[in-house]
Amino acid sequence: MTTVRVDEERRTLLIAGEGSAPAEILLAGPRASVSGSAISAADGWTAAIPLRAARWGGAELPLPSGDYALTVDGVRADDVELDAVVLPTVRISAERGTIRVAAPIDPAYETAEGRLALEGRYAALAGANENAVFFEAFYGQSSGCNPGAIDRELAARAPGVTRYWSVVDLSVPVPDGAVAVVEGSPEWWRARADSRLLVVNDWLRRRFVRKPGQRVLQTWHGTPLKRLALHRAGFHPRRWLAVVRESRRWDVLLAQNPYAARVLRKAYAFLRKPIWVDGYPRNDALTTGDAARIRSALGIEDGARVLLYAPTWRDDRSEMVDFVDPVALAEAADAVVLVRGHSRTIRPGRNHAGSRVIDVTGYPDTAELLLAADALITDYSSVMFDFSATGKPMYFLVPDLEHYRGKLRGFYFDLAERAPGPLLRTQDELVAALGDLSAVAALAPKYVAWQAQFNGRDDGSAARRVVDRILDLGWLEA
Repeated sequence: MTTVRVDEERRTLLIAGEGSAPAEILLAGPRASVSGSAISAADGWTAAIPLRAARWGGAELPLPSGDYALTVDGVRADDVELDAVVLPTVRISAERGTIRVAAPIDPAYETAEGRLALEGRYAALAGANENAVFFEAFYGQSSGCNPGAIDRELAARAPGVTRYWSVVDLSVPVPDGAVAVVEGSPEWWRARADSRLLVVNDWLRRRFVRKPGQRVLQTWHGTPLKRLALHRAGFHPRRWLAVVRESRRWDVLLAQNPYAARVLRKAYAFLRKPIWVDGYPRNDALTTGDAARIRSALGIEDGARVLLYAPTWRDDRSEMVDFVDPVALAEAADAVVLVRGHSRTIRPGRNHAGSRVIDVTGYPDTAELLLAADALITDYSSVMFDFSATGKPMYFLVPDLEHYRGKLRGFYFDLAERAPGPLLRTQDELVAALGDLSAVAALAPKYVAWQAQFNGRDDGSAARRVVDRILDLGWLEA
Protein backbone atom coordinates (compact mmCIF):
# COMPACT_ATOMS: atom_id res chain seq x y z
CA MET A 1 0.00 0.00 0.00
CA THR A 2 1.37 3.40 -1.01
CA THR A 3 0.11 6.52 0.72
CA VAL A 4 0.50 10.02 -0.65
CA ARG A 5 -0.05 13.43 0.89
CA VAL A 6 1.05 17.00 0.23
CA ASP A 7 3.46 18.91 2.46
CA GLU A 8 1.97 22.35 1.92
CA GLU A 9 4.80 24.24 3.62
CA ARG A 10 7.58 22.61 1.60
CA ARG A 11 5.39 22.16 -1.49
CA THR A 12 6.39 18.55 -1.92
CA LEU A 13 4.63 15.25 -2.37
CA LEU A 14 5.21 12.89 0.55
CA ILE A 15 5.03 9.18 -0.25
CA ALA A 16 5.17 6.29 2.20
CA GLY A 17 5.15 2.54 1.62
CA GLU A 18 5.64 -0.81 3.23
CA GLY A 19 8.69 -3.06 3.01
CA SER A 20 12.24 -2.10 2.06
CA ALA A 21 13.05 1.29 0.57
CA PRO A 22 12.81 1.35 -3.26
CA ALA A 23 15.72 2.45 -5.41
CA GLU A 24 13.65 4.76 -7.64
CA ILE A 25 10.52 6.84 -7.15
CA LEU A 26 9.34 8.80 -10.16
CA LEU A 27 6.49 11.20 -10.86
CA ALA A 28 6.24 11.29 -14.66
CA GLY A 29 4.05 13.55 -16.76
CA PRO A 30 3.81 14.32 -20.46
CA ARG A 31 6.19 17.31 -20.34
CA ALA A 32 8.17 16.91 -17.10
CA SER A 33 9.29 14.29 -14.60
CA VAL A 34 10.61 14.55 -11.06
CA SER A 35 12.10 11.94 -8.76
CA GLY A 36 12.80 11.42 -5.08
CA SER A 37 14.97 9.27 -2.84
CA ALA A 38 13.42 6.93 -0.31
CA ILE A 39 14.66 6.47 3.23
CA SER A 40 13.87 3.57 5.51
CA ALA A 41 11.46 4.10 8.38
CA ALA A 42 10.39 1.99 11.34
CA ASP A 43 7.33 0.65 9.52
CA GLY A 44 8.51 0.86 5.89
CA TRP A 45 9.90 3.80 3.92
CA THR A 46 9.18 7.44 3.09
CA ALA A 47 10.15 9.77 0.26
CA ALA A 48 9.58 13.36 -0.80
CA ILE A 49 9.14 14.50 -4.40
CA PRO A 50 9.31 18.22 -5.21
CA LEU A 51 6.32 19.67 -7.03
CA ARG A 52 8.66 21.73 -9.19
CA ALA A 53 11.35 21.18 -11.80
CA ALA A 54 14.13 23.05 -13.58
CA ARG A 55 14.24 22.65 -17.35
CA TRP A 56 16.87 23.72 -19.90
CA GLY A 57 19.11 25.27 -17.29
CA GLY A 58 16.41 27.62 -16.05
CA ALA A 59 15.03 28.26 -12.59
CA GLU A 60 12.94 25.73 -10.70
CA LEU A 61 9.26 26.29 -11.46
CA PRO A 62 6.05 24.44 -10.55
CA LEU A 63 5.27 21.35 -12.60
CA PRO A 64 3.34 21.87 -15.84
CA SER A 65 -0.35 21.05 -15.65
CA GLY A 66 -1.29 17.50 -16.63
CA ASP A 67 -1.74 13.94 -15.42
CA TYR A 68 1.26 12.30 -13.75
CA ALA A 69 1.97 8.64 -13.02
CA LEU A 70 3.68 7.69 -9.76
CA THR A 71 5.99 4.70 -10.16
CA VAL A 72 7.95 2.86 -7.46
CA ASP A 73 10.88 0.86 -8.86
CA GLY A 74 9.19 0.97 -12.26
CA VAL A 75 5.83 -0.29 -11.01
CA ARG A 76 2.94 2.13 -11.23
CA ALA A 77 1.16 2.91 -7.97
CA ASP A 78 -2.48 2.65 -9.02
CA ASP A 79 -3.91 2.88 -5.52
CA VAL A 80 -3.08 6.56 -5.02
CA GLU A 81 -5.65 8.61 -3.15
CA LEU A 82 -5.23 12.30 -2.43
CA ASP A 83 -7.65 15.03 -1.49
CA ALA A 84 -7.43 18.15 -3.66
CA VAL A 85 -4.97 20.71 -2.29
CA VAL A 86 -4.57 24.24 -3.66
CA LEU A 87 -1.10 25.66 -3.03
CA PRO A 88 0.09 29.16 -3.99
CA THR A 89 1.87 27.70 -7.01
CA VAL A 90 -0.02 24.56 -8.03
CA ARG A 91 -3.14 22.48 -7.37
CA ILE A 92 -2.76 18.76 -6.66
CA SER A 93 -5.36 15.99 -6.64
CA ALA A 94 -5.64 12.32 -7.53
CA GLU A 95 -8.13 10.46 -9.65
CA ARG A 96 -8.15 6.75 -10.56
CA GLY A 97 -4.55 6.33 -9.45
CA THR A 98 -3.32 9.33 -11.46
CA ILE A 99 -1.94 12.43 -9.79
CA ARG A 100 -3.35 15.52 -11.42
CA VAL A 101 -1.43 18.80 -11.48
CA ALA A 102 -3.36 21.96 -12.29
CA ALA A 103 -3.05 25.73 -12.11
CA PRO A 104 -3.44 27.16 -8.58
CA ILE A 105 -6.96 28.51 -9.04
CA ASP A 106 -9.70 28.08 -6.51
CA PRO A 107 -12.08 25.50 -8.06
CA ALA A 108 -14.97 27.84 -7.31
CA TYR A 109 -13.71 30.13 -10.09
CA GLU A 110 -13.85 27.27 -12.59
CA THR A 111 -17.56 26.62 -12.17
CA ALA A 112 -20.02 28.24 -14.55
CA GLU A 113 -21.21 30.52 -11.75
CA GLY A 114 -17.68 31.47 -10.76
CA ARG A 115 -16.66 32.32 -14.32
CA LEU A 116 -19.78 34.39 -14.89
CA ALA A 117 -19.14 36.32 -11.68
CA LEU A 118 -15.56 37.14 -12.68
CA GLU A 119 -16.58 38.09 -16.22
CA GLY A 120 -19.29 40.36 -14.89
CA ARG A 121 -16.89 42.05 -12.50
CA TYR A 122 -14.38 42.49 -15.36
CA ALA A 123 -17.00 43.99 -17.66
CA ALA A 124 -17.98 46.51 -14.99
CA LEU A 125 -14.43 47.77 -14.34
CA ALA A 126 -13.60 51.19 -15.78
CA GLY A 127 -10.16 49.83 -16.70
CA ALA A 128 -7.09 51.15 -18.52
CA ASN A 129 -5.99 53.06 -15.42
CA GLU A 130 -2.58 51.44 -14.93
CA ASN A 131 0.62 52.19 -16.81
CA ALA A 132 0.92 48.53 -17.65
CA VAL A 133 1.05 46.00 -20.48
CA PHE A 134 -0.83 42.71 -20.55
CA PHE A 135 1.22 40.21 -22.60
CA GLU A 136 0.00 36.88 -23.93
CA ALA A 137 1.72 34.45 -26.29
CA PHE A 138 0.18 31.28 -27.69
CA TYR A 139 -2.79 31.40 -25.34
CA GLY A 140 -0.65 31.64 -22.21
CA GLN A 141 1.57 28.65 -22.97
CA SER A 142 4.72 30.70 -23.59
CA SER A 143 6.38 34.01 -22.81
CA GLY A 144 8.30 34.09 -26.07
CA CYS A 145 7.54 34.99 -29.68
CA ASN A 146 6.99 38.65 -30.58
CA PRO A 147 5.40 39.62 -27.25
CA GLY A 148 8.47 38.30 -25.41
CA ALA A 149 10.87 40.32 -27.55
CA ILE A 150 8.76 43.46 -27.11
CA ASP A 151 8.74 42.85 -23.35
CA ARG A 152 12.55 42.79 -23.26
CA GLU A 153 12.86 46.04 -25.18
CA LEU A 154 10.17 47.74 -23.15
CA ALA A 155 11.70 46.63 -19.83
CA ALA A 156 15.02 48.21 -20.82
CA ARG A 157 13.56 51.50 -22.06
CA ALA A 158 10.51 52.02 -19.83
CA PRO A 159 11.27 50.34 -16.51
CA GLY A 160 8.36 52.13 -14.83
CA VAL A 161 5.83 50.15 -16.88
CA THR A 162 4.28 47.16 -15.14
CA ARG A 163 4.41 44.03 -17.30
CA TYR A 164 1.79 41.35 -16.73
CA TRP A 165 2.08 37.96 -18.41
CA SER A 166 -0.94 35.75 -18.99
CA VAL A 167 0.03 32.10 -18.30
CA VAL A 168 -1.91 28.85 -18.20
CA ASP A 169 -0.03 27.88 -15.04
CA LEU A 170 3.10 28.89 -13.14
CA SER A 171 5.33 26.41 -14.97
CA VAL A 172 5.50 28.99 -17.78
CA PRO A 173 8.57 31.15 -17.14
CA VAL A 174 8.05 34.90 -17.41
CA PRO A 175 10.72 37.56 -18.00
CA ASP A 176 12.61 39.08 -15.08
CA GLY A 177 10.60 41.77 -13.38
CA ALA A 178 7.31 40.69 -14.97
CA VAL A 179 4.23 39.57 -13.05
CA ALA A 180 2.67 36.20 -13.93
CA VAL A 181 -1.14 36.12 -13.81
CA VAL A 182 -2.81 32.73 -14.19
CA GLU A 183 -5.54 32.66 -16.79
CA GLY A 184 -9.00 32.67 -15.26
CA SER A 185 -7.89 33.92 -11.85
CA PRO A 186 -9.30 37.15 -10.38
CA GLU A 187 -5.92 38.84 -10.83
CA TRP A 188 -5.84 37.81 -14.50
CA TRP A 189 -9.18 39.47 -15.14
CA ARG A 190 -8.14 42.60 -13.25
CA ALA A 191 -4.79 42.92 -15.04
CA ARG A 192 -6.43 42.53 -18.44
CA ALA A 193 -8.91 45.28 -17.58
CA ASP A 194 -6.51 47.76 -16.00
CA SER A 195 -3.58 47.53 -18.45
CA ARG A 196 -3.41 50.38 -20.94
CA LEU A 197 -1.91 48.13 -23.62
CA LEU A 198 -2.50 44.49 -24.56
CA VAL A 199 0.17 42.75 -26.67
CA VAL A 200 -0.96 39.36 -27.98
CA ASN A 201 0.08 37.01 -30.77
CA ASP A 202 -3.22 35.19 -31.30
CA TRP A 203 -6.94 35.67 -30.75
CA LEU A 204 -8.21 37.32 -27.58
CA ARG A 205 -9.94 34.54 -25.69
CA ARG A 206 -12.78 34.50 -23.26
CA ARG A 207 -14.93 37.57 -22.95
CA PHE A 208 -13.09 40.73 -24.00
CA VAL A 209 -14.39 44.23 -23.30
CA ARG A 210 -12.28 47.12 -24.56
CA LYS A 211 -11.86 49.76 -21.89
CA PRO A 212 -11.78 53.47 -22.80
CA GLY A 213 -8.20 54.37 -23.68
CA GLN A 214 -7.08 50.74 -23.94
CA ARG A 215 -5.07 49.62 -26.99
CA VAL A 216 -4.47 46.17 -28.52
CA LEU A 217 -1.33 45.35 -30.50
CA GLN A 218 -1.77 42.10 -32.41
CA THR A 219 1.71 40.84 -33.33
CA TRP A 220 0.50 37.56 -34.91
CA HIS A 221 2.92 34.64 -34.93
CA GLY A 222 4.25 34.05 -38.42
CA THR A 223 4.30 34.89 -42.09
CA PRO A 224 1.67 32.60 -43.61
CA LEU A 225 2.19 29.89 -46.21
CA LYS A 226 -1.03 28.07 -45.29
CA ARG A 227 -4.36 29.78 -45.76
CA LEU A 228 -5.83 31.60 -42.77
CA ALA A 229 -9.17 32.80 -41.44
CA LEU A 230 -11.43 34.02 -44.27
CA HIS A 231 -9.20 32.40 -46.89
CA ARG A 232 -9.72 28.86 -45.63
CA ALA A 233 -11.88 26.51 -47.65
CA GLY A 234 -15.47 25.81 -46.61
CA PHE A 235 -16.65 29.35 -46.00
CA HIS A 236 -19.38 29.71 -43.38
CA PRO A 237 -21.08 32.94 -42.24
CA ARG A 238 -20.23 32.09 -38.62
CA ARG A 239 -16.54 32.07 -39.45
CA TRP A 240 -16.81 35.42 -41.20
CA LEU A 241 -18.58 36.89 -38.18
CA ALA A 242 -16.03 35.48 -35.71
CA VAL A 243 -13.05 36.70 -37.76
CA VAL A 244 -14.42 40.20 -38.25
CA ARG A 245 -15.46 40.48 -34.60
CA GLU A 246 -11.96 39.45 -33.54
CA SER A 247 -10.00 41.74 -35.87
CA ARG A 248 -12.11 44.73 -34.83
CA ARG A 249 -10.66 44.33 -31.36
CA TRP A 250 -7.16 45.11 -32.65
CA ASP A 251 -5.78 48.63 -32.99
CA VAL A 252 -2.64 47.63 -34.86
CA LEU A 253 -1.43 44.48 -36.61
CA LEU A 254 2.28 43.69 -36.86
CA ALA A 255 3.69 42.06 -40.00
CA GLN A 256 7.11 40.58 -40.72
CA ASN A 257 7.18 41.79 -44.33
CA PRO A 258 5.00 43.44 -47.01
CA TYR A 259 3.81 40.06 -48.31
CA ALA A 260 2.50 39.08 -44.85
CA ALA A 261 0.86 42.49 -44.46
CA ARG A 262 -1.16 42.00 -47.66
CA VAL A 263 -2.26 38.48 -46.75
CA LEU A 264 -3.15 39.23 -43.13
CA ARG A 265 -5.08 42.38 -44.02
CA LYS A 266 -7.37 40.43 -46.34
CA ALA A 267 -7.54 37.20 -44.33
CA TYR A 268 -8.70 39.08 -41.23
CA ALA A 269 -10.67 41.86 -42.95
CA PHE A 270 -8.37 44.31 -41.16
CA LEU A 271 -9.12 47.04 -43.64
CA ARG A 272 -9.21 50.42 -41.91
CA LYS A 273 -6.52 50.24 -39.26
CA PRO A 274 -2.71 50.36 -39.53
CA ILE A 275 -0.32 47.49 -40.09
CA TRP A 276 3.22 48.04 -38.86
CA VAL A 277 5.59 46.33 -41.29
CA ASP A 278 8.57 46.49 -38.96
CA GLY A 279 9.91 42.94 -39.09
CA TYR A 280 9.42 40.43 -36.32
CA PRO A 281 10.86 41.35 -32.90
CA ARG A 282 11.25 37.66 -32.09
CA ASN A 283 13.84 37.40 -34.85
CA ASP A 284 16.13 40.03 -33.33
CA ALA A 285 17.67 37.15 -31.37
CA LEU A 286 18.89 35.62 -34.63
CA THR A 287 21.23 38.62 -34.96
CA THR A 288 21.98 39.46 -31.34
CA GLY A 289 21.67 36.11 -29.52
CA ASP A 290 24.35 33.79 -28.13
CA ALA A 291 24.14 30.35 -29.72
CA ALA A 292 26.80 28.89 -27.40
CA ARG A 293 24.79 29.86 -24.32
CA ILE A 294 21.64 28.24 -25.69
CA ARG A 295 23.45 25.03 -26.62
CA SER A 296 24.96 24.87 -23.15
CA ALA A 297 21.53 25.32 -21.53
CA LEU A 298 20.22 22.45 -23.65
CA GLY A 299 23.14 20.24 -22.64
CA ILE A 300 24.55 19.92 -26.17
CA GLU A 301 28.21 19.00 -26.40
CA ASP A 302 30.66 21.35 -28.12
CA GLY A 303 31.06 20.75 -31.83
CA ALA A 304 27.89 18.67 -32.21
CA ARG A 305 25.78 19.05 -35.32
CA VAL A 306 22.28 20.22 -34.30
CA LEU A 307 19.14 19.54 -36.34
CA LEU A 308 15.87 21.20 -35.38
CA TYR A 309 12.72 19.32 -36.40
CA ALA A 310 9.77 21.72 -36.19
CA PRO A 311 6.64 20.66 -38.09
CA THR A 312 3.37 22.57 -38.01
CA TRP A 313 0.16 21.17 -36.55
CA ARG A 314 -2.57 19.39 -38.51
CA ASP A 315 -6.26 20.23 -38.30
CA ASP A 316 -7.04 16.51 -38.29
CA ARG A 317 -4.59 15.55 -35.50
CA SER A 318 -4.31 16.54 -31.86
CA GLU A 319 -0.65 15.57 -31.41
CA MET A 320 2.54 16.21 -33.34
CA VAL A 321 2.99 14.31 -36.62
CA ASP A 322 5.11 11.15 -36.50
CA PHE A 323 6.88 11.48 -39.83
CA VAL A 324 10.32 11.39 -38.19
CA ASP A 325 11.90 8.81 -35.91
CA PRO A 326 14.17 11.25 -34.04
CA VAL A 327 16.38 8.56 -32.49
CA ALA A 328 17.07 6.95 -35.87
CA LEU A 329 17.63 10.37 -37.44
CA ALA A 330 20.13 11.36 -34.75
CA GLU A 331 22.09 8.16 -35.36
CA ALA A 332 21.96 8.29 -39.15
CA ALA A 333 22.91 11.99 -39.34
CA ASP A 334 25.38 11.85 -36.44
CA ALA A 335 23.63 14.81 -34.88
CA VAL A 336 21.66 16.04 -31.91
CA VAL A 337 17.98 16.28 -32.89
CA LEU A 338 15.84 18.96 -31.26
CA VAL A 339 12.12 18.13 -31.53
CA ARG A 340 9.85 21.18 -31.46
CA GLY A 341 6.12 20.54 -31.63
CA HIS A 342 3.67 23.31 -32.52
CA SER A 343 2.14 25.28 -29.63
CA ARG A 344 -1.18 23.52 -30.28
CA THR A 345 0.41 20.15 -29.51
CA ILE A 346 1.94 21.11 -26.14
CA ARG A 347 -0.97 20.00 -23.97
CA PRO A 348 -2.20 16.89 -25.80
CA GLY A 349 1.28 15.61 -26.64
CA ARG A 350 4.21 14.28 -24.63
CA ASN A 351 7.97 14.61 -24.85
CA HIS A 352 10.07 12.52 -27.20
CA ALA A 353 13.07 10.83 -25.61
CA GLY A 354 16.12 8.90 -26.74
CA SER A 355 19.83 9.06 -27.31
CA ARG A 356 20.86 12.51 -28.63
CA VAL A 357 17.20 13.60 -28.83
CA ILE A 358 15.98 16.64 -26.89
CA ASP A 359 12.30 17.54 -26.88
CA VAL A 360 12.11 21.35 -26.80
CA THR A 361 8.38 21.72 -27.44
CA GLY A 362 8.01 23.63 -24.19
CA TYR A 363 11.18 25.70 -24.58
CA PRO A 364 10.26 29.36 -23.99
CA ASP A 365 11.67 30.93 -27.17
CA THR A 366 11.67 29.36 -30.64
CA ALA A 367 14.10 31.98 -31.99
CA GLU A 368 16.78 30.74 -29.61
CA LEU A 369 16.34 27.23 -30.98
CA LEU A 370 16.69 28.54 -34.52
CA LEU A 371 19.91 30.26 -33.52
CA ALA A 372 21.28 27.10 -31.88
CA ALA A 373 20.45 24.81 -34.83
CA ASP A 374 22.74 24.11 -37.77
CA ALA A 375 19.82 23.16 -40.01
CA LEU A 376 16.02 23.20 -39.92
CA ILE A 377 13.68 20.37 -40.86
CA THR A 378 10.11 21.56 -41.24
CA ASP A 379 7.09 21.24 -43.53
CA TYR A 380 4.52 24.05 -43.83
CA SER A 381 5.33 25.91 -40.62
CA SER A 382 5.87 29.67 -40.68
CA VAL A 383 9.16 28.96 -38.91
CA MET A 384 10.62 28.68 -42.43
CA PHE A 385 10.27 32.47 -42.86
CA ASP A 386 12.15 33.11 -39.62
CA PHE A 387 14.94 30.58 -40.05
CA SER A 388 15.77 31.88 -43.51
CA ALA A 389 17.06 35.07 -41.86
CA THR A 390 20.02 32.97 -40.64
CA GLY A 391 20.99 31.75 -44.11
CA LYS A 392 21.41 28.20 -42.75
CA PRO A 393 20.11 25.12 -44.63
CA MET A 394 16.44 24.14 -44.59
CA TYR A 395 14.87 20.80 -45.48
CA PHE A 396 11.15 20.30 -46.10
CA LEU A 397 9.81 16.88 -45.08
CA VAL A 398 6.37 16.80 -46.73
CA PRO A 399 5.00 13.24 -47.13
CA ASP A 400 1.44 14.58 -46.91
CA LEU A 401 1.90 17.52 -49.29
CA GLU A 402 -1.10 16.77 -51.52
CA HIS A 403 -3.41 16.07 -48.59
CA TYR A 404 -2.39 19.18 -46.66
CA ARG A 405 -2.46 21.47 -49.69
CA GLY A 406 -5.63 20.04 -51.20
CA LYS A 407 -7.81 19.12 -48.22
CA LEU A 408 -6.55 20.51 -44.91
CA ARG A 409 -5.48 24.08 -45.60
CA GLY A 410 -4.22 25.11 -49.01
CA PHE A 411 -1.30 27.47 -49.71
CA TYR A 412 -0.85 31.07 -50.76
CA PHE A 413 1.91 30.09 -53.17
CA ASP A 414 3.49 26.98 -54.66
CA LEU A 415 5.99 25.74 -52.08
CA ALA A 416 7.54 23.24 -54.48
CA GLU A 417 8.35 26.01 -56.93
CA ARG A 418 9.85 28.48 -54.47
CA ALA A 419 11.15 26.55 -51.46
CA PRO A 420 14.73 27.50 -50.47
CA GLY A 421 15.48 23.87 -49.64
CA PRO A 422 14.74 20.37 -50.97
CA LEU A 423 11.24 18.87 -50.64
CA LEU A 424 11.49 15.32 -49.31
CA ARG A 425 8.98 12.50 -48.87
CA THR A 426 10.66 10.03 -46.51
CA GLN A 427 13.15 9.97 -43.68
CA ASP A 428 15.57 8.06 -45.92
CA GLU A 429 15.41 10.90 -48.46
CA LEU A 430 15.97 13.37 -45.63
CA VAL A 431 19.06 11.55 -44.38
CA ALA A 432 20.47 11.42 -47.91
CA ALA A 433 19.84 15.14 -48.42
CA LEU A 434 21.49 16.00 -45.09
CA GLY A 435 24.64 14.35 -46.36
CA ASP A 436 24.57 16.01 -49.80
CA LEU A 437 25.61 19.65 -49.54
CA SER A 438 25.48 20.05 -53.32
CA ALA A 439 21.68 19.69 -53.24
CA VAL A 440 21.42 22.66 -50.90
CA ALA A 441 23.97 24.70 -52.84
CA ALA A 442 21.98 24.23 -56.04
CA LEU A 443 19.04 26.02 -54.41
CA ALA A 444 21.08 29.07 -53.39
CA PRO A 445 19.42 31.42 -55.93
CA LYS A 446 15.98 30.51 -54.54
CA TYR A 447 17.25 31.10 -51.01
CA VAL A 448 18.52 34.57 -51.91
CA ALA A 449 15.22 35.49 -53.59
CA TRP A 450 13.32 34.17 -50.57
CA GLN A 451 15.36 36.29 -48.16
CA ALA A 452 14.86 39.38 -50.30
CA GLN A 453 11.09 38.99 -50.16
CA PHE A 454 10.59 37.82 -46.58
CA ASN A 455 13.56 38.87 -44.42
CA GLY A 456 14.28 42.45 -45.44
CA ARG A 457 13.30 43.80 -42.01
CA ASP A 458 14.75 41.01 -39.87
CA ASP A 459 17.81 43.09 -39.05
CA GLY A 460 18.00 42.84 -35.26
CA SER A 461 16.14 46.11 -34.62
CA ALA A 462 12.47 45.18 -35.03
CA ALA A 463 11.68 45.36 -31.29
CA ARG A 464 13.24 48.81 -31.11
CA ARG A 465 11.07 50.04 -33.97
CA VAL A 466 7.89 48.65 -32.42
CA VAL A 467 8.62 50.10 -28.97
CA ASP A 468 9.52 53.44 -30.59
CA ARG A 469 6.00 53.53 -32.04
CA ILE A 470 4.34 52.53 -28.76
CA LEU A 471 6.12 55.27 -26.81
CA ASP A 472 5.80 57.91 -29.52
CA LEU A 473 2.03 57.33 -29.65
CA GLY A 474 1.81 57.80 -25.90
CA TRP A 475 0.25 54.41 -25.28
CA LEU A 476 2.53 54.02 -22.27
CA GLU A 477 4.53 56.37 -20.07
CA ALA A 478 8.25 55.67 -20.22
